[in-house]
Amino acid sequence: MSNNKRVFLVDAFALIFRGYYAFIKNPRINSKGLDTSAIMGFMNSLLDVIKRERPDHLAVCFDKGGSTDRVELFEAYKANRDETPEAIKIAVPIIQEILKAMHIPIMVKEGYEADDVIGTLAKQAEKEGYQTFMVTPDKDFAQLVSENIFMYRPMFGGGYETWGIPEVQKKFEVTDPLQVIDFLGMMGDSSDNIPGLPGVGEKTAKKFLAQYGSMENLLANTHELKGKMKEKIEGAKALGMLSKKLATIMLDVPVTFNAKDFELDAPDIPKVTEIFQELEFRRLIDNFTKTFTSGEEATSQPSSNTKTTENQPKVTPKEAESAGAGQFSLFGGAEPTTTETTSEYTRQTLETTSHFYQSVAPGMATKLFVKNLMNQTSVCFDTETTGLNPLTAELVGIAFSWEVGKGFYLPFPEDRQEAQAIIEELRPFFGSETIEKIGQNLKYDIKVLAKYNVSVKGKLFDTMLAHYLINPDMRHNMDVLAETYLNYTPVSITELIGKKGKNQLSMRDVPLDKQTEYAVEDADITLQLKEHFEKELGEANTQKLFDDIEVPLLRVLAAMELEGINLDGTFLNGLSEALEKDIATLEAKIYEVTGETFNIASPKQMGIILFEKLKLVDKPKKTKTGQYKTSEDILSYLAKDHEIIRNILEYRGLAKLKSTYVDALPLQVEEITGRVHTDYMQTVAATGRLSSNNPNLQNIPIRTERGRQVRKAFIPRNDEYILLAADYSQIELRIIAALSQEETMIEAFKNGEDIHASTASKVFNVPITEVTREQRSNAKTVNFGIIYGVSAFGLSNQTDLSRGEAKELIDTYYETYPKLKAYMSAQVDFARDHGYVKTVLDRRRYLKDINSRNAVVRSAAERNAVNAPIQGSAADIIKIAMINIYNKLETGNYKTKMLLQVHDELVFDVYKPELEDMKTLIKTEMENAFKMEVPLDVELDTGLNWLEAH
Repeated sequence: MSNNKRVFLVDAFALIFRGYYAFIKNPRINSKGLDTSAIMGFMNSLLDVIKRERPDHLAVCFDKGGSTDRVELFEAYKANRDETPEAIKIAVPIIQEILKAMHIPIMVKEGYEADDVIGTLAKQAEKEGYQTFMVTPDKDFAQLVSENIFMYRPMFGGGYETWGIPEVQKKFEVTDPLQVIDFLGMMGDSSDNIPGLPGVGEKTAKKFLAQYGSMENLLANTHELKGKMKEKIEGAKALGMLSKKLATIMLDVPVTFNAKDFELDAPDIPKVTEIFQELEFRRLIDNFTKTFTSGEEATSQPSSNTKTTENQPKVTPKEAESAGAGQFSLFGGAEPTTTETTSEYTRQTLETTSHFYQSVAPGMATKLFVKNLMNQTSVCFDTETTGLNPLTAELVGIAFSWEVGKGFYLPFPEDRQEAQAIIEELRPFFGSETIEKIGQNLKYDIKVLAKYNVSVKGKLFDTMLAHYLINPDMRHNMDVLAETYLNYTPVSITELIGKKGKNQLSMRDVPLDKQTEYAVEDADITLQLKEHFEKELGEANTQKLFDDIEVPLLRVLAAMELEGINLDGTFLNGLSEALEKDIATLEAKIYEVTGETFNIASPKQMGIILFEKLKLVDKPKKTKTGQYKTSEDILSYLAKDHEIIRNILEYRGLAKLKSTYVDALPLQVEEITGRVHTDYMQTVAATGRLSSNNPNLQNIPIRTERGRQVRKAFIPRNDEYILLAADYSQIELRIIAALSQEETMIEAFKNGEDIHASTASKVFNVPITEVTREQRSNAKTVNFGIIYGVSAFGLSNQTDLSRGEAKELIDTYYETYPKLKAYMSAQVDFARDHGYVKTVLDRRRYLKDINSRNAVVRSAAERNAVNAPIQGSAADIIKIAMINIYNKLETGNYKTKMLLQVHDELVFDVYKPELEDMKTLIKTEMENAFKMEVPLDVELDTGLNWLEAH
């Protein structure tokens, strides 16, 4: 590549949409409730380009008002596109404000698309001897590639690839990049609603280009074509030429490439930082600052090349200050002005904040410290340990703080007896019922201290749980909370012990002074967060939920996790061998049909076999990278008609079962206890449900025989114990019946009827005694599906009903239960008005997209508006039951232990002499955990393994 100056032209909307959808499963929501995914995604991409390439010239190009010329040519151009997501509409002006502060020109022209603006500028720059790089993933730009114009394409998984003439020739199988226009015209583009030639896809278009070279030449020689193809193309010549014109990027937009204007200049760092602070982009500030201060001095003055609607005079920082430049808010306030950097926009750190952190020596100093500690009413503490597994980690030290900016650190010796002696000195504090204990993720600290035979008594305040209730969709780790709410960046653990890996140090290897600073900082920051969240819990009306459910549950979960559950490794080894045989049998069946061996676990190879060799469907769906889609939902749709698909799905299920559970579970048995200890997380699911990890015991398949057998491996402690499983019967249906006040359903539950048979009786208009098994099954699918917004298409896939029959069944269901339908509509209306829905215990689920103009996004929020209160209420109820049962077991000094919570089920290790008492106690507490018009019903069973007891 030559040493010519380089121009980078960024396709703004392509990167904005890409950034938004990159976070679609885990949107970036800040504390103000703003979805910042699109802004963050775009800025990450832009800064990545600048860091990688250090371009001489750069501009960002936007669409405005669509393409007037193309719409005049073809009214349906881009007419099938969904409404732009709300988050992107909000993002665009903010991104443009950031670009102005970065002194990056914004190129936009009313009535033209960014493609046309970029095309025009690229050709102008080329004439002036510049190399142009078009930053976009959009393949349409390939038509512009020349000796000095390149595509700079972001790739999935990170990084970029550059397309010059050779790459375009190879990708599109053309001799000249201009033929890409013909290629696009022939095959059309569903996203832009360019019709193309009927019956012509990617392969056919490439074949035609190889043979005829252009659209015009193809249309002039249609007499050489045969059969239906000839008939189709001859009847669509005008459509073909129209499509080519629509696919052609314009090169005569009234914009001008001015090299001076496009020079990459130093940004206004204070202004950009201010905007990023308001957006709560903590790491992006560091990324941005490093990008623009590595070897170059940044300026706080606007550059003369800043693109605005009018020419603006330069304003020096001093002039701005003397003119009384105000603070700019993205959410209302003064227009942006240039100001000098102030501490208001500089994040605080340990180095810039006044603090007094002190380590406490053994002996008299520790005794004096404990005396002072016992005089406090509320103390934040934080344990430092040798690892993340509380069952194996040893104490390295404990930090304490009860006054902002101050704190103490007690280091622990490696010798266990000496460490236990220090803990004994602290026992009065941890055992005090009158001193409130504050922490971040206190469950971990409680489990660590339990190893030293110390119980943490008294009132608890967990900042992670508090924030989860205040803003369930945001992340809850301490660093994020500190940066978001306190404008403070704590010391990273990697600064002390390094990154994960064999070379990572233990906290014991860290010098005492650094241990002290790091540990006490955590306690100090957590104390400050507590003061902040106490107010917000009240404002969000979640204080009672925090005090009565989430904090008491913390102790229950800690006890369950410490207890663990016994595992039959011998049984699992036998099951693994059986699965190996089953998998081999399925492999043989699949290979017999395909006539060749291939990697069944490879989606790429699988797609080629199913859709190219076997041609199971006419127009198989593909991913953005051109690979055939073979996901479970795609294959499940085909399973009814193809035995090989059923075999593949079974193969996948067994292979996953074997690797995820049967082979993995024995490896997760703790050496110290000989048991499996899952970790229950309270702050993951926005609905309030618990999630299970390491291992995940909530996702063990129960719909297949082999899946159910995994439960057989979970066994009692010893011969003196038996497992008892207690399961809420149809709790979600009971809740929705009660909340909707649907009398027919309420009466069915009160009378102890089979609710699915009762529903079938009503919707199929037959006596309950004459309901067939198939009718009951279909009614059951609707009963549970309604909560999750099942469609006729979805119901059809889950049953043997046609789509028409499924729609009729759903319509009849709503006619049968009109109050249920009214309740669902009322929930959506409430969400529209308030921005959230709530459970029976006032747990809120915020729904930021409930008023979105994008139908797909809005529909998902509407479904959540209905199912979140149901799921969340069920979660709240079982949590109350767990707390009450745990308290009864503790006060009664029973040997029986609660081991597992799996959705609506609790599993206990019951001491056999206590069995009858336990049956009564557990059933009573679960059925009376929450009173509503529909009675709760709990089914109990026992067994020598979990499968027997379930």
